[in-house]
Amino acid sequence: MKLRHWLVVGALSVVMALGVLVGSASTRAEEVSILMPSSFTDASADLVKAFNREHRGRIHLSLIRGPLNTESISDLAISSLLLGDAPFDALLMDVTWLPKYAAAGWLEALEPWFDQNDQEQLVQGARLGNDYDGHLYRWPLVADVGLLYWRTDLMDQPPATPDALVEVAGRLVESQTVANGFVWQGRQYEGLSCDFLEVLQGFGGDWMDTTTNAMELDSPEATAAAAWLNDLISKGVSPYAVTNYAEAESLQAFKAGDAALMRNWPYAWAELQKDDSAVKGNVGISLMVAQPGERPGATLGSWGLSLMRQSQHKEAAVEAIRYLTSEDAQRQRFLNNGYTPIQADLFNDPEMLKASPVLPDLLVALNHAVVRPPTPLYAQLSDVVQRELNGLFTAAGSADEAMATSQQRSQTLLRAAGATP
Repeated sequence: MKLRHWLVVGALSVVMALGVLVGSASTRAEEVSILMPSSFTDASADLVKAFNREHRGRIHLSLIRGPLNTESISDLAISSLLLGDAPFDALLMDVTWLPKYAAAGWLEALEPWFDQNDQEQLVQGARLGNDYDGHLYRWPLVADVGLLYWRTDLMDQPPATPDALVEVAGRLVESQTVANGFVWQGRQYEGLSCDFLEVLQGFGGDWMDTTTNAMELDSPEATAAAAWLNDLISKGVSPYAVTNYAEAESLQAFKAGDAALMRNWPYAWAELQKDDSAVKGNVGISLMVAQPGERPGATLGSWGLSLMRQSQHKEAAVEAIRYLTSEDAQRQRFLNNGYTPIQADLFNDPEMLKASPVLPDLLVALNHAVVRPPTPLYAQLSDVVQRELNGLFTAAGSADEAMATSQQRSQTLLRAAGATP
């Protein structure tokens, strides 16, 4: 334990010494620190400087520049929290972390500082994934959902159903108009779980019954969703290479003009408008396809700020959280870095629309946001689904077998953790 303690303290000391703290030193102000992935600390640097100017002598905010990789920063945070001496007052959290951190007792409920009126100003998707066991533990910093990108020069409108997607993408591949019909994330990692959840929603299924903790992965709808994804590859609508695609590989193929359709996140829009993009000016965004009569889904992938229960500076930390998520901060973060805002009014703001005319389409997607199973065991459950789906795509087998195995292994995990009756 002593060795582990010094390893974790040493790791955080290196992070704080090298990357470090965004903000100048202050000897008299109340010191507040927030741990963030490096991409967000970079995007927030000017906001931190402005906060410290406005709160000079009272509060001094520092951002601890953590690793870029999502799981690496979570591992670092958890290790320090387990030791009980984490050197940060707040943490920027991925939406899937919240149940684990809240169940462990590491987070302070935010109801004393954020009320119903605050929540009603948020876009619908940004209101999701912030609660656990009846308490608000996270305030959103950015909104993020999965999107279907389509080529406006190749089709008049995006496909709305699974059959329509197969028809239009297959026809464009067969006519050699494009090399690939539809590119997405089929690698064994979290991106595959996100893609599957959207298709599952569109087929009318659910991953998990959150009221009973019962898994629903062997339902006819879930099996049909897995089979459809597999058929995309076997029928040539999607290249076999998608079995090793993450977001970057999908974006590269679409940006080069090699695909007619792509599933990706909002950040891809700005990349597709750059001068080196072969599809610049010929891209639209829409929702993932759904069977007739079913509601399409967009996987929620947002980041939000949580207050640590161990913090000795809770009021000051919440003041910093409010500043970093204010309307002005959202506007600056969007215009300078492309991060989707959380406040509903900003999606109709003239200045914002001039910078990105697809904001209304993003608003539609956020109103269809779907949350991944809100359980402390989500990471393990997701790993099961990723393994079985990628195995289905790359080896012999059937969707029925893959989803039956996913169901059985997931239920075993829940029972072992005492999470099922």
